[in-house]
Amino acid sequence: MSIERTFGIVKPDAVAKGAIGGVIQMIEGAGLRLLGVKLLKLSQAQAEGFYAVHKARPFFGDLVRFMTSGPCVVMAIEGENAVTRYREVMGPTDSKKAPAGTIRAKFGTDIEKNAVHGSDAPEAAKGEIAFFFAASELV
Repeated sequence: MSIERTFGIVKPDAVAKGAIGGVIQMIEGAGLRLLGVKLLKLSQAQAEGFYAVHKARPFFGDLVRFMTSGPCVVMAIEGENAVTRYREVMGPTDSKKAPAGTIRAKFGTDIEKNAVHGSDAPEAAKGEIAFFFAASELV
C-alpha cells in the first residue's frame, strides 16, 4: 500500500443540504486526512476549465450550470491508496445505485446531484489538486 493524494469536491447540492461536515466525517472515518480545504463558488470559467475533459459531451452545459449554482468545498486528501479508498467511500456516480454507508447514498439524489466528486487516478488527482491549491496551501 502506498500513501497518495486525491482530490474531492463537496458539490453544491450537498453543501445546500448542510452535508459538508458529514462528508468530511466519512472521509476521515475511512482513514483519510485532509491536506487542504476551501469553500468557494466556482465561476463559469473555473467550472468549464475543471470539467474541460467533458466539453464534447452533451451534459457539459448542465454540469457547468450545476457546479456554478452554489458554493462547493474543494479538498486535497491524503492516505493509503487514497484514490481508490475515497472512490469506495463516495460510492458509484448514480446515487440511486450507491450502497448504504457511502457518501452518495447518504447525501446524493441521482446521477447529477450526487453530492461529491473524486479523482479517478493519481495522475488526475495531481492536476485537480493543482487546479485549486497552491503547494503552500497544503499542510
